[in-house]
Amino acid sequence: MKVILLVIPVISMIFAALSGRMSELSSSIIVKSGEAVELVISLCGVMCFWCGLMRVAERAGLTEKLARLLSPIVCALFNGVPKGSKAVGLITMNLAANILGLGNASTPLGIAAMRELAENSEATDNMILLAVLNTASLQIIPATAAALRAANGAENPFDILPCVWIVSVYAAAVAVVSAKIMAKFARKREKH
Repeated sequence: MKVILLVIPVISMIFAALSGRMSELSSSIIVKSGEAVELVISLCGVMCFWCGLMRVAERAGLTEKLARLLSPIVCALFNGVPKGSKAVGLITMNLAANILGLGNASTPLGIAAMRELAENSEATDNMILLAVLNTASLQIIPATAAALRAANGAENPFDILPCVWIVSVYAAAVAVVSAKIMAKFARKREKH
């Protein structure tokens, strides 16, 4: 990734120099850098608001209630993880934090859940399933997408909610089904 991030600007500079457009490149860099800073500042405000709101929900116990609600689903999805184990608790808290948009809170929970699921140095089916579910990221409130839309002038940045919910559920379902199918194929291949 470092190489790509280095090569792209170098190639741009070479082509700008060869085509005599260095002044356009320089002014573009200055203008776009300023726009990037403005976007980051506007995102910070919106993200602070939603993180604060989600923190209130977390302290009010909403995250724990959602985790208890998700516990039976987690036990059904994650084969071999004992009901009531620390791993189940961490997985449900991680998924609940993701659903509520608490990205900062979900990361340490996901790492702790991975440690609990780890049997050896290889990734287990349950570890892969947890990573897939985190990547699919079911969300009720897509704060970052709404913040980007607001920063770019959207009148109603949250009018995307129904679409986000549908796509989020669909992505999670496809991810879980795919992970389960791949795990079955991997077990069959190991037997042979």
